Parts: sequence; structure tokens; C-alpha cells
Amino acid sequence: MNNLSTRRQILMLLRTQGAQTAQQLAAQLQITSMGIRRHLTLLERDELVFVHAERRAVGRPAYLYALTDQGRETFPKNYDLLATQLLEVVRVNQGDEQITQIFAGRMDELYKHFAPRMNGKDLAERVQELAKIQEEGGYMTEWSEVKGGYLLKEQNCAIYRVACRFQAACRFEIELFRRLLGVDLERIEHQVSGALTCSYFIPDSHTPRVKTKSGTRKTARAKRRR
Repeated sequence: MNNLSTRRQILMLLRTQGAQTAQQLAAQLQITSMGIRRHLTLLERDELVFVHAERRAVGRPAYLYALTDQGRETFPKNYDLLATQLLEVVRVNQGDEQITQIFAGRMDELYKHFAPRMNGKDLAERVQELAKIQEEGGYMTEWSEVKGGYLLKEQNCAIYRVACRFQAACRFEIELFRRLLGVDLERIEHQVSGALTCSYFIPDSHTPRVKTKSGTRKTARAKRRR
């Protein structure tokens, strides 16, 4: 049994049986006390489990291991499927206009939440902060300075299934970016259309760009990556 499978079994036991002592886990997995503690130490380091003391009527407190929120997130979720199904029900019963209002409302809430993080920053700092915000949301984001402005790339779409079904999701995302940055910007690559990334050119001045054979517009290569 390799280390990865043992740690996965520990997570499974904590998920299905709740908090356990190291001794209980060792007994169920049939490994030594030293072995289980080594695995638990690594899981704590990765912030997948935490330990807390539970006082008992007699004797010393018991030290119980349990899953963190991050540990729970290692198990399969169907949030995107649920969201898509719920939005489809809304569209069938209330029409596309209601879908538009839902995404517009979501954009307004996100703007209220993130706008304070832009206060006092110049454009480059706002682009950097937006990249951080999207990275925190699971978009695997990077940004770079290019001729005439900045390039923001999202390597992953955290709402891909929803975005494929409801174009309003992408339309209001780019509008959110415009509001947070305080400038206009252009999406030059789109995962929903088959590209590997969602990429955005953010100009700091009016800069002509050359139209490629495929019809998309590209900026100059990045000079410097922050």
C-alpha cells in the first residue's frame, strides 16, 4: 500500500465516520502508531485535516483528527451541474430575461465584494489584484505586461459547464472586469469557443493591433511577467 492510497483512506474514514483518534485510525488501517502519525502530519501540513482536544470525564483529553473544509473539497462535487440544472429550470419557467437578471445581480454582488481591493491602486496594480481574485476563484490566472497594456490569462474556467450553456455568464464576467479595472478591455481568446485559455487585452493607451488570419486580434508578446 503506497503513501498516497493510505492518506486517501484516512480522508475516507474521517469523511464517513467523523473525527477519529490516531489510535483508531491506525487500528482500522492496520498500520503502526508511528506510521499513522506520519501520514496525519503530512495531511495537517496540506491543511486537509486538523486535530482538536476533546475532554473526557475520566483521564486525559482525547486528540481527535477531523477534515478541514479543504479536506472535504477533495471529494467529488456536482455544484456546476446543479447550478446548470437550476438555471435551466429558471429559463424554462421565467425566460431568458430572468437569466440575464440573475447574472447581472451576481456581477453587482461580486463588484461590491471586490471593489475595495482596487482602492488606491494604479492600473498595473489593479490588473495584478484582479489576477489574484481570479486565482482565488480557481481560474489558474496569470498576467503580463505587453506592448500597449496588459494581458490577463485564465488557464481554467471555474464555471465552464455553466458558461457553455449560458452566454450571459461570460458577458457579465467581462463587464465585471471593466468595472473593477476602470478601463475597457477585449477578450481575445475564449475557452467556450475552443481556446485553451480565456485571455483579455487590457489597454493602457490606444494601441493598434494586427488582425490575424483566424480573425482574432493579438497583442505583442509579453515583455515582462510579474
